[in-house]
Amino acid sequence: MASSASKLPEDSSKISYSYVTPSGVCVRFRQSLAQFSDLFSEFNKYIAPAYHHDRCERSVHMRLYSMNKREFATVFLAFFACFGLAIFIGLAGPPITVMTRMDGSTLLPNASEGSGAATAASSSSSGAPADGGYLARGPFVMRTPLMTTYSQQLWIIAKLTTDNTDDEMFDKKFHINVYIEGLSADHKPMPIRGAGGGGALQLQNRTRHLTCSEQECDEFTILHIGFLDYAHYILTVRFYGLEAFHQRYTICSVQFYLKSYNPAFTQIEIWFRFIFVLFTFIVTCWFAHTLRRYPLADWSIEQKWLSILLPLLLLFNNPIFPLIFMANSWFPGMTDALMQTTFLCAILMFWLCVYHGLRQNERKLLTFYIPKLLVILPIWLGAIVLGIWEKFDELNDPTYSHFDDYDNYNGLKVFVSIAGVMYLLYLGLLMLKAYSELRSMPYFDMRLKFLTLLMLIVVSFTLIVTLQHFRL
Repeated sequence: MASSASKLPEDSSKISYSYVTPSGVCVRFRQSLAQFSDLFSEFNKYIAPAYHHDRCERSVHMRLYSMNKREFATVFLAFFACFGLAIFIGLAGPPITVMTRMDGSTLLPNASEGSGAATAASSSSSGAPADGGYLARGPFVMRTPLMTTYSQQLWIIAKLTTDNTDDEMFDKKFHINVYIEGLSADHKPMPIRGAGGGGALQLQNRTRHLTCSEQECDEFTILHIGFLDYAHYILTVRFYGLEAFHQRYTICSVQFYLKSYNPAFTQIEIWFRFIFVLFTFIVTCWFAHTLRRYPLADWSIEQKWLSILLPLLLLFNNPIFPLIFMANSWFPGMTDALMQTTFLCAILMFWLCVYHGLRQNERKLLTFYIPKLLVILPIWLGAIVLGIWEKFDELNDPTYSHFDDYDNYNGLKVFVSIAGVMYLLYLGLLMLKAYSELRSMPYFDMRLKFLTLLMLIVVSFTLIVTLQHFRL
């Protein structure tokens, strides 16, 4: 009974159902459009841009997109650990420079002949006191310690003290004159500058400024020899225009400081440069090998710029650095300044292009790159002119100092400062627009934060080095 009750009743009409596709022209055309739309949607993102900004789905996938906060912290921790290790090596290693102090009262011309008194450092108590007028005019004859090729350069710095008890500051302009001789291998003096005849340069006075506060006066550079041809130098220094200053404030002492690079530090510098050049070359080859299978059009703007910055970093480390120790020419120093300045300006250009390029997919040469080049070019030209100018003039005249060439140097300093302010304003505008338009979009906020943090680190170090080197 149960089985018969559960059995379904059969259809007595014997009617079957089937589906027939409509044959209308409009219906077939609609189906074709739907199929084409589905096919087009698969390639739409590769054919026409959906937004005016750079699209992450088109570029090669970067590891940055999948990094979490812990991995970000690990990356920056590793960076600062390496940076701290480099600082520790620098602090634990040999000092960068070595300095020898000489008292002006022991540098009498007759006392320095044959006795070697001019080479004694910090031995003012052993010599007979000289009259104050001598300290105001000289001549001071000194012989430098042993100089090797690894000593690189030589600076002569002077410092005066007075018995002034007044609470006042004063600035005195005076002149110096330096006669330089180098001792050859057979210990014969060879005139280098100021010999007055025989093809050597004539004596030439250089202007210096003496700034004093109470009894202490600021140090001033007498000369800077950019390349050392001789193991020893004999220097004769004279002051002009300090007699009236001495009568009023009474010069108590004149200290001379002979400063050069530490040969032990130079050896470490050569090894570090070699290691950095080798490491940069390996990273550049690895980067090119990793992206070689992807078309250039699919690279992100950061990846394209890395392909430019890595070779420039290789040049920044200066593979021809040892040539500086072998050639008495301005070319190695100029090349080093050119490579370093070009790399730093390329980084500044990189920030402008990235912050603007993330918002703009079409990057034409005339409308995208030329305005940024016009902002960077004055900074690059100013740094190059100052670097080459300094190297060339110091090799021709060791007593030249661009800090005392006020008219030309101050004009160039103002020019570079204005260009730097224009760059900062332009960069700030691009950053503001980038954050206002892209901070809420996926991937872009991460790229902006990462780039901004790196930018702050690089710009900070660049400004510190520039301000210290050029005294801006």
